[in-house]
Amino acid sequence: MIVSVTQEKLAKALSAIGRVAATRNQLAVLNNILLRTDGGRLLIAATNLEIAATQYIGAKIEQPGAITIPARLVTEFVSSLPGGTVELKVQDEHLHITSGKFSSVINGVVADEFPELPTVNERQALGLTLAVDEFKKAVSQVIIASSNDATRPILTGVLWRTIDGELCLAATDGYRLAEKRLMPMTSQLSAVVPASTLQEVLRSVDEQTEEIQVFFEEGQVCFRTADVVIVSQLVEGAFPDYRRLIPEKSDTAAVVNRAELSRIAKVARLFAKDSGGGITIQADQASDTLSIHSIASEFGENTSEATAKVSASGQVTLNSRYLIEALQVTDGETVDFCFSGKLSPCIITQHGNHTDYMHVVMPMKS
Repeated sequence: MIVSVTQEKLAKALSAIGRVAATRNQLAVLNNILLRTDGGRLLIAATNLEIAATQYIGAKIEQPGAITIPARLVTEFVSSLPGGTVELKVQDEHLHITSGKFSSVINGVVADEFPELPTVNERQALGLTLAVDEFKKAVSQVIIASSNDATRPILTGVLWRTIDGELCLAATDGYRLAEKRLMPMTSQLSAVVPASTLQEVLRSVDEQTEEIQVFFEEGQVCFRTADVVIVSQLVEGAFPDYRRLIPEKSDTAAVVNRAELSRIAKVARLFAKDSGGGITIQADQASDTLSIHSIASEFGENTSEATAKVSASGQVTLNSRYLIEALQVTDGETVDFCFSGKLSPCIITQHGNHTDYMHVVMPMKS
């Protein structure tokens, strides 16, 4: 294999794909990145057997071929090179890399030992085409509610499901949940995509990409753009019936400026470290305010207020981080902050009648 490619393109692709390569895996080749010519392009791929990522970059192909090389080493080396043309040449099981005054030889493994990259039959799969901006926004709004607890793997994913003729994305870690209505959809879909896969997709899609295609097939999902293909296994199991946890109505509803509420929540959080991040929120109808109180036994306490339109007085204690993160991804200048006493879930939505995003935070015992 003899290939010439720009340092910028190669470094960017290696950085994106290299994250997927497994580390400390018994199958040593999974620590490697696959380089393979494909027509007039260079294919760069990695897999950990749960997710496979492939990116194509333009290149001058003088001689076709393939090799696998250690992901971390080649990524860090190429990123350290100056801008310009990089020449890649494979001899036996060695990759010779030359760029200007830099030259190195990296020991590799023959490409035949690399696992076969998974594919999806796009003609038979359930396919969606989404605008990249909408996709990124929707995933970012729900993924923060997914869990990191490997003992409950179903909660480490994001549910893609058809509900009442709409595609909905939802995630929950048992303490909060987020739901985003994305687009009208007549086909029936119910699949749980690993949050880690969605994070890789978010990182891999560049600003120039306008559309992304998503294909669901039995047991796996494929995300495709013009230059990037990511195929992942789906999370097995039944996703919780989260909708039964959402109250149909709330006793207390407050309309409040989102930035102002976020500001006082961040201040309150500074004093909430000794209480597991718990902050007490008091809605006062008489004064039309939302006040947040927090205590740090060693340092002191804090009370801050935000002006709000309050329907009825009430009090609830929430995890400050959950509240702040919910406000960061909720749209609109003002939000509806609703709850029913100390034990009922708190619902945060954009103020208005047509919001397509909802964030629910379970209360803490005060």
